[in-house]
Amino acid sequence: MTTTARPAPARSARRRRRTTDRGFNRAFRWISVGAGALILAVLAAVALFLLWQAWPALTASDAELASSVPRYPEDTSFLEYVGPLVFGTLLAAALALLIATPLAMGIALFISHYAPRRLSQLLGYLVDLLAAVPSVIYGLWGIYVLSPLVVPVWSWLNEYLGWFPLFAGAVSPTGRVLATVALVLAVMILPIITAVSREVFLQTPKLHEEAALALGATRWELVRTAVLPFGRSGVISAAMLGLGRALGETMAVLMILSPGFLYSFRILESAQQQTIAAYIAADFPEASGLAVNTLIATGLVLFVITLAVNMGARAIVARRKEFSGAN
Repeated sequence: MTTTARPAPARSARRRRRTTDRGFNRAFRWISVGAGALILAVLAAVALFLLWQAWPALTASDAELASSVPRYPEDTSFLEYVGPLVFGTLLAAALALLIATPLAMGIALFISHYAPRRLSQLLGYLVDLLAAVPSVIYGLWGIYVLSPLVVPVWSWLNEYLGWFPLFAGAVSPTGRVLATVALVLAVMILPIITAVSREVFLQTPKLHEEAALALGATRWELVRTAVLPFGRSGVISAAMLGLGRALGETMAVLMILSPGFLYSFRILESAQQQTIAAYIAADFPEASGLAVNTLIATGLVLFVITLAVNMGARAIVARRKEFSGAN
């Protein structure tokens, strides 16, 4: 009985290849760990910088802030001063999200399940192109095109729905109000929500769709029973991504909105609200000393709000993941 031994060169080549693969795996693992640690380090560095620069304003007395910061009311704490800015930021972002999310879901469903192949590709390119438009272009469009066009619409809403707090008050003849800002922000976050929702809807298992159609479901029943439950967590994630951009948008809000420091739900009236990002951009060039620290402190507040929104979104997605069918 004879046995054939494997040639030594073949064994050594396989051993070298296995050793090389292990080296690549180890290197890739450390690169991945380093990339994740770098993200955490950058986030921590930004938070520490904001806290360090904002500390003088957070510990200063009301009199010092009033004497150093323009338009700072006397006998007002920092939290009372930044409160209207937080209110305006959240109100503008919430209105933009309320407008953009249903529209984005409709566009994503049309592209993924209704439109012909060529039309869906064209619409996908156009949606992605909207995300590449700079915010200053949206600001110019909002000032010179959208604001004059929406004044009759705002007047109609005020006339017939003025009993509702959002549409009460005197309508601004220029259209540079929070309602116009919300429309512009909705257009700006529309590509983000649409693109993510479209990709999520396209990942719906074909077996689920075919089973629904085999049971006699219409196209809408297919979407309602198979597509939407599967993509629910993805749509929530997409909406939170859009909300993050709406919270931090600067130039478009700065160029369009006529600012005010009030807790006001009147989105059709000028000089009512202001957002944190637009406030920092408007006052930072002329600020000095303690005023700079105050602006950075307001930026810290926006940082905390954005972080809280993202953490809340992750919690919602994690809680609904088991019901989405994505796992």
